[in-house]
Amino acid sequence: METKKLRSHIGADGVLQIQTFTALKDTLVEVVVIVQPLPDTEAALAEEAQSRCNAWGKKVTKESIGNAIAKMQQLRREVALDKMSVRSMIDEGRRF
Repeated sequence: METKKLRSHIGADGVLQIQTFTALKDTLVEVVVIVQPLPDTEAALAEEAQSRCNAWGKKVTKESIGNAIAKMQQLRREVALDKMSVRSMIDEGRRF
């Protein structure tokens, strides 16, 4: 079984023409065609930009991303260990 995804244009006459190559020759096949109109490109991009949400379902904006980065940097400063603490932990680990 082969699955192919194609994009095509339906003309003003309403006729969809599909031409594709296949490895199958001289055999009976079943073909399933699903026709789904594509949205206007500009409208789709605008809608996609508006519909982005984070894991909690809140809208994602430049401001919310900036706030998240600032919070991560603050957390890093709060939990960071100084070099001497890391050295002592390594030395202590070697004793066991």
